[in-house]
Amino acid sequence: MRRSSFLVRFIGIGVLLHIYVGLRIIPDLPVDPIGRWLAALWLVLSVLLIPLGMLARTIEQQPLADRLAWVGLLAMGFFSSLLVLTLARDLALASLVTVDAIWPRTIPMASWRTGSAAAVPLLALLSTTVGLINARRRARVVTIDVPIDDLPQALDGFTIVQISDIHVGPTIKRRYVDAIVDAVNRLKPDLIAVTGDVVDGSVPQLRDHTRPLSRLSARHGAYLVTGNHEYYAGADAWIDEFRQLGLRVLLNEHVVLEHEGARAVIAGVTDYSAAHFDPAHRSDPVAALAGAPGDVLIKVLLAHQPRSAEAAAEAGFTLQLSGHTHGGQFFPWNFFVRFQQPFTAGLARLNGLWVYTSRGTGYWGPPKRLGAPSEITRLRLVPGEAG
Repeated sequence: MRRSSFLVRFIGIGVLLHIYVGLRIIPDLPVDPIGRWLAALWLVLSVLLIPLGMLARTIEQQPLADRLAWVGLLAMGFFSSLLVLTLARDLALASLVTVDAIWPRTIPMASWRTGSAAAVPLLALLSTTVGLINARRRARVVTIDVPIDDLPQALDGFTIVQISDIHVGPTIKRRYVDAIVDAVNRLKPDLIAVTGDVVDGSVPQLRDHTRPLSRLSARHGAYLVTGNHEYYAGADAWIDEFRQLGLRVLLNEHVVLEHEGARAVIAGVTDYSAAHFDPAHRSDPVAALAGAPGDVLIKVLLAHQPRSAEAAAEAGFTLQLSGHTHGGQFFPWNFFVRFQQPFTAGLARLNGLWVYTSRGTGYWGPPKRLGAPSEITRLRLVPGEAG
């Protein structure tokens, strides 16, 4: 019931936004009446295609579901840019009208209206095309040095490769995942951290497409924590599947690693919102450290959402690796992430805790990335100033 109510609101808001764009852009387009009717028809189709793309994964028939998802999600990405550019155009025109009122006939308003109306869909198409190319190419490798005070000499250069938010689903399939796994293995890491939101769909739908994860190879293995999308898709089934793939799933628990004579604690928590789906999966950084040896200084936490950082700092962790935000994925949504999460992307400090937030290795929803490139993150522990 709650889901259907959300869908009704989502469609209703979408209709209103499409009407706004249509009223602001179509009358000023420098085309004949047929061209304006075609533009209006596209907006009507967009209203229908966007929710269809979001719901496509519930359709069992393949490859129909994937094709509908591709069309609907591309339409969503295009309309997102169209809406933002329409708002920007209205602000610019309001400024020009003010100038024209103060100094009459200094600005050719009619030309500005028609020219900007034509520019909006063209720029939206350009941004969607560039964003698609960015999203579909393999994530680049980003190297981050994390300075740790009192780092044991044996752990100097200890390398963790983090992948996050792949979102295997309607538009991300086995070939995409294979390329990620190949790139990770070429880095020869000491440890691999998979920080949630691996999938967007059920185990029967996506089992074949997540299978490349079984090839992940690191000296101390590959560790995974759940993200919110695992809970949308059936977390228990996916946890079993990940374990069969050879990944160590950390559910509010830890392991103690021995590396060149030094020890480090690697812990993981369930997603910050997991308790809404299963009270037994309530995220708990303190529980993740229960029983850990007190003399081990280096404590690394895998936590899907950066919001776990405050509790992680209080629990005494050294470093938290998170994802979830996608770095905003594409403009202007990167500005809105900050209203929900304490960190958007990159390395940050919270009291004595380092927090690294990945922009994600795949993408969610529209196959589009602008200003927030996907990443495979190679984190190296290095001595801090006091080291």
